[in-house]
Amino acid sequence: MPIKLGVRELVEFTLRAGDLGATSNSQNTALLGAKIHRRLQKQRADDYQKEYYLDLPLTLRDHEYLLHGRADGVTLGETTATIEEIKTSDGDFDQLPANKVILYWAQVKLYAHLLFHKFPDLQTITLTLTYYQTSNDTTTQKNQTIDRQTAADFFQTVIDAYITWLKLRDDLRERRDPTIQALTFPFDHYRPGQRELAVAVYKTILSQQHLFAEAPTGTGKTISTLFPAIKAIGEGVIQRIFYLTAKQSTRRVAEDAIQLMATQGLQLKSITLTAKEKIQFPEETDLTPEENPYMLGYYDRLRPALVDLIQHNDQLTRPVIETYARKHTLDPFEFQLDASLLCDVVIGDYNYLFDPQVHLQRFFATSDPDNFFLIDEAHNLVARSREMYSAAIASQPLDHLLELSTGTPQVSRKLRQRIRDLRQTFDDICAPLRSAGKTDSTFLSPPAEIDHELGRFIEATHDWLIDQPQTPFVKALLDVYFAAISYQRIGEFYDETYRMRLTLADGNIVLKQLCLDPSAFLADSLDLGHGAVLFSATLSPLSYYQTVLGGGETSLAYRLASPFPPQHQGLFITNYIQTTYKQRQANLAKILVAIKTLVDAKTGNYLIFLPSYNYLLTVVAAFNLAYPHIHTVAQQATMSEADRTAFLAQFQPAPTTTLVGFALLGGIFSEGIDLKGDRLIGVGIVSVGLPGINPETDLIRDYFDSHDQPGFAFAYQLPGLNNVFQAAGRLIRGAHDVGVVLLMDQRFTAPRYTQLYPPHWQHYQRLYRSEQLGPALQHFWNSEASH
Repeated sequence: MPIKLGVRELVEFTLRAGDLGATSNSQNTALLGAKIHRRLQKQRADDYQKEYYLDLPLTLRDHEYLLHGRADGVTLGETTATIEEIKTSDGDFDQLPANKVILYWAQVKLYAHLLFHKFPDLQTITLTLTYYQTSNDTTTQKNQTIDRQTAADFFQTVIDAYITWLKLRDDLRERRDPTIQALTFPFDHYRPGQRELAVAVYKTILSQQHLFAEAPTGTGKTISTLFPAIKAIGEGVIQRIFYLTAKQSTRRVAEDAIQLMATQGLQLKSITLTAKEKIQFPEETDLTPEENPYMLGYYDRLRPALVDLIQHNDQLTRPVIETYARKHTLDPFEFQLDASLLCDVVIGDYNYLFDPQVHLQRFFATSDPDNFFLIDEAHNLVARSREMYSAAIASQPLDHLLELSTGTPQVSRKLRQRIRDLRQTFDDICAPLRSAGKTDSTFLSPPAEIDHELGRFIEATHDWLIDQPQTPFVKALLDVYFAAISYQRIGEFYDETYRMRLTLADGNIVLKQLCLDPSAFLADSLDLGHGAVLFSATLSPLSYYQTVLGGGETSLAYRLASPFPPQHQGLFITNYIQTTYKQRQANLAKILVAIKTLVDAKTGNYLIFLPSYNYLLTVVAAFNLAYPHIHTVAQQATMSEADRTAFLAQFQPAPTTTLVGFALLGGIFSEGIDLKGDRLIGVGIVSVGLPGINPETDLIRDYFDSHDQPGFAFAYQLPGLNNVFQAAGRLIRGAHDVGVVLLMDQRFTAPRYTQLYPPHWQHYQRLYRSEQLGPALQHFWNSEASH
């Protein structure tokens, strides 16, 4: 089967030159561009053939390719033809960068070569570049005439440049594949469950399916998924792995796994992608692209920089990227994205695949069976994906803009009027809400008037911003401008899985497009590759995650048992404590006594997780008052990286006194931290972790109820229980770890919860009176001591 190669992809890869422009300089969307294309195509003559498909089989370096594309329009004669290429943007044609116009013409010239190849009698072709400026609805047309030989010569020039890159890529693969084929599992033996998971991943790759796998802590999920996927690369089944996750810590684990295999002879290229705000050089922050030395002439320096980088490094981590970006004076964020095209493993955040506003266009514009997806910590993708496909716009920033504009005389009358009109539209939409004396409302369809006024505001902003210096007004305007663009882009996805939310608080009107069920969008993203494995230590019940993460009926499910002896973890449920919101205060004394009993049973380090920050403060204050001699440490509302490190550093091994840490359930310390051995010997969890009752979560509940799914479980119970599983998972991190989990809420004993417990939780013990807890804990610790 030939490798598909798009005309546009070929042109951009081989002919880009000059400066790197701003990546967010147009408010146009794919939907708007498609509408304009259709409108212009309808205006053409009857013999005009729109979306004209062209292809050409090629053999390049012993590989079969199919060069293909769709010209926007073709008109055929006996010996002549016309090819039209339509481009849309919001800037003036005469102000377009020269390197962009070169790419426009190059694309249509390649179409001409394909058309000459298809029709041998053609002698000349007229190339028409139609440019539609969306900001003022004007059209510019430019024409060139090209003959067969000129088109063929241009085509060969482009192909020769591409072959140079193919040779580099093939050389890298010829170096890579034998090392993969010789690679063995990088440990002396498999942990319990590791071989089974690796085999399941490998079979998933061969069958091109989606696998949902629950692999408890200690399984070694990273190496058990990366190793078989890399072996599949060596056999030519796939060519690139995307290892995507939610946290920096797990990205480092993936880097470590690849480094471990490298010490055993593996030679492949991996890259870790870093968010723009973290990797961009500090001196770039306040510079426009026209002033930025790392962007000026970027493409002229890119190719030698890539060769330098790739020839001297296998693991392209952030420090490596920054070093070579400085060496060659390149913007590090864009440099890493360009370098990723030469890599076999790409490590990064979920949004590079799933977020419709920031996903990697160079990889995911079309499906590619060479790509395979490993999605770590997949439980986090549920809430993240709803955020990705939701967007809000608010009135308060407009009030701020109007205030700032009074001190900014250069603000045009048109722009000021558009801000006022948009602000008035918020009042008009909110008027029924105010008259009813309400503060929030939900409806099915987006109000048309907001889209209209947003479009007018975006247009006026774009026109005015040209050549404006950075001022407080401009910075505030840009924030609203990009929020408006984001809102409109998400509006393209709006369907029956969405609801509109209108809220009013302290004079701020917020209009939100809320995505209740992004599963279809996630499925579309997963289908862009050869297959996928979505895995986590907590993915129960698997059927729920298959439903909400786009698994579909054909996806596979796999659950591994915990590799650690269940008896190493004592699991106790206080059936006498109620922590529903109404009962919390009445049960506070019982909770304090339970925590005190837990920590009195054995000297060591403990973590207590609370369902909200306010309740955490209440419990911490009461505990310190009741037991001032016990050392405590509490999570703060906001904590820097240094603060988090300092918090965890207090959990020292071999402690001689007891430390009790208090943290937020579902917060920064409830997952992704690794306190091995006796750095943590006990975890207490107060409440079943249900999200607070709120209108948006109620909408999720109602949506799934209407689709014959258990709405309350999907919206409240299962996300809360996952937080509990994650928090409890901080305890047993290694084969020799021992500790206690204390669940303080009688709801934990209800069948609707116990039926969801994983196998290594089935030995839980119910306690019906507070006086039973101490002896139960002593029995557990005595039993462990005897072993």
